[in-house]
Amino acid sequence: MRTQQLDFAEFYRGTRDECFVTVLVSVGNRDTAQDLVAEAFARAWASWRTVSRHPAPAAWVVRTALNANISWWRRRRREVSVPDPGLVADPKAAAEAVGGSVDPRIMAALLRLPARQRQVVALRLFLDLDTGRTAQVLGIAPGTVQAHLGRAIAALRDDLMPQPQRETRHER
Repeated sequence: MRTQQLDFAEFYRGTRDECFVTVLVSVGNRDTAQDLVAEAFARAWASWRTVSRHPAPAAWVVRTALNANISWWRRRRREVSVPDPGLVADPKAAAEAVGGSVDPRIMAALLRLPARQRQVVALRLFLDLDTGRTAQVLGIAPGTVQAHLGRAIAALRDDLMPQPQRETRHER
């Protein structure tokens, strides 16, 4: 039992930040991301014997957090809709929420992407998952992951690259 606790503690310390960043980029709300990641790690601890044998335990945590968000959203949509005051409208605040590890301009561009594209980018870049594992985590086909990633990269390029550079790049 003691070894199991040490293994989980090491896993938690080693993956909590990247899991948080991935979920934050996916949901766009710092407080919600913190709650979801905390819930997912609690579930991981409760099922640590199984989770520790998972090929990508950090991806398991992120998928659990995203599933919890979907469940919360489904319950909430039946209630009266009120704008979410915690939505990260300030990319600088979002970048600071992840310890300054993401440039505020990039965070702003990420937050402007559709949810599924944000999820794909977050899993591929922040957790360094391959296409197959990303598809598995999100429950979509690998081709769909590639399509979302391609669209996201094109949107980020258009958003972040100055107009003259874009034109020069397309002319080559």
